[in-house]
Amino acid sequence: MSKFRFIIVNTLFLSLFTTISLHLTDPDHHEGHTHPGDYFGVSEAHADNHQYTCGMHPFILQDEPGTCPICAMDLTPVRSETTGDGDSGASTITIDPVTRQNMGVRTAPVSRRNIHRTIRTVGVVGYVEPLQYSVNTKIDGWIENLHVNETGAIVKKGQPLLDIYSPELVAAQEDFLLALRNKTALQNSGIPEISAGAGRLLESSRKRLQYLDISDEQIEKLSQTGTALKTLVLHAQYDGIITVKKAFSGMYAKAGMELFQISDISSVWVYADIYEYEIPWVKIGQNTSIQLPYNREPITGTISTIYPYVDPKTRTVKVRIDLQNPDLELKPDMYVNVRMATETVNDILTVPVEAVLNSGEKKTVFIDLGEGKFTPREIELGLQSEDGFVEVKHGIEIDEKVVISAQFMLDSESTLREAIQKMLQPKDNNKPEGEAEDSLDDLFGQDNKEDLEDLFN
Repeated sequence: MSKFRFIIVNTLFLSLFTTISLHLTDPDHHEGHTHPGDYFGVSEAHADNHQYTCGMHPFILQDEPGTCPICAMDLTPVRSETTGDGDSGASTITIDPVTRQNMGVRTAPVSRRNIHRTIRTVGVVGYVEPLQYSVNTKIDGWIENLHVNETGAIVKKGQPLLDIYSPELVAAQEDFLLALRNKTALQNSGIPEISAGAGRLLESSRKRLQYLDISDEQIEKLSQTGTALKTLVLHAQYDGIITVKKAFSGMYAKAGMELFQISDISSVWVYADIYEYEIPWVKIGQNTSIQLPYNREPITGTISTIYPYVDPKTRTVKVRIDLQNPDLELKPDMYVNVRMATETVNDILTVPVEAVLNSGEKKTVFIDLGEGKFTPREIELGLQSEDGFVEVKHGIEIDEKVVISAQFMLDSESTLREAIQKMLQPKDNNKPEGEAEDSLDDLFGQDNKEDLEDLFN
C-alpha cells in the first residue's frame, strides 16, 4: 500500500473509531442480532445495490457480496437514505434502538415561548464630564498664598482658592482708580462730550478687570477703598471637590496654566460593559439596579447612552447610567454590580441551546425524523434567553424534534456518510463544457488518482 493510500485509510478509520466502538459494546453484535450496516442506515433488504462495505471498516468497498479482508465480517450493501421533507439524503443516518440508547441520544421539541434575559455586569463610577472644570489664571504672577491646599477638598462657588501677585494686575487696578477719579472730576463738566468720555474710560477699565476674572464684588471694594491691592484673590466658580491640584505657594504661574481641577460629584455616571451578543437586549431608558460593594439597598437608575463603538481589547460595548449622588456615596472609580432588566420577547420559536452545533460559519441542529432516522438542518439564530433557550429565525418548524445530546457523534457520522456518498456518485458526462466537476481528481490531484481508485474499488 502506498504512503498516500495509508494516510487516507487511517484518516477514515480514526474518524469512525468513536462511534464504531459504541456499536461494538452491544453484546449481541457477533450473534447476528445487529448488523453493522444498520448503524449506518444500511439494510440487507437492499440487495440490489452494487456496492458493499464492512460496518467496522467502511473504507472497504467492492461490487459484490463477500467478507471483509480485515475482520472477515460479512459485507453489507451500501444504500442512499432519502427523505420526503427536503433534507439531504446523503447526510441522513439511521441508528438502531440499542445503539441509540448506548449513545445517550435525547431529543426535545421545537416550541414557542416568551424569553427574557437579565444582564449582570460590573460597572465603574465616573465623573459627569460637563461638571468638570479647570481653574487657571489669565495673567502671569506669583502665588503668595493658597486657601485650598489639598486634593479632595470640598469647595463652594465663591470660596477663595489662592492669592496671586501680578504687576499687570496692579497696573490694571491703578488704571481703574485713575479712570474713576477722572470720572468724578469731570462729571459736572459743562461740556457733555468730556463727561461722556470720562464715563467710557471708566467702563473700559472696569471691563479690563472683569476680563482678568476680577469679580464685581472685588471691583466694588476697590472703588470704595481707592487703594490698589498687591495680590488678588481667585475664587471658585463652581461647587465641587478638588480632583487635581497643581498650585503651590511661591510658584510662578503663567497665564493659562491649570492650577486646579474641580469636579461636581453630586451627579455621577456609571459605565457598564456588555458583550456584543447582549447588545440586542439593551435599550436606552431601561431600568437598572446598582449594588454597592458594601451592604446597602440597590440604587435604581436608567440607561442614558449606549456608546457606538466596541472596545478593541475587551470586545465589549460601554453603557452609561446617570445617577444622582446627593450623599456622595458613589465615589469616582468605585466598582459596582449592575443588573439590567431587559424587556420580555413574546411568542418566538425556540430550541434548547445545547441542541445547536456552532461551527463558526453556520449553526446546525439534528432533526429526529422518527424510526431511528436523523438529519442535520442549518438554522439561523436570534436572541438567547437566560434559561437555556435560543430563538430560531429560520430553518425549523414548530413541533419538530431536535437532538440535545450526542449530536457531535451524529454530526461526525453524517459528514462521513455524505463524503462517501459523493465519492460513490457516477461521473456526470452531460455537464456543460467548462463547468467545474467535483471528482477525485479535483479533491486529491491527478497524481493520486490510481491509488484512490484502487482503495475504493
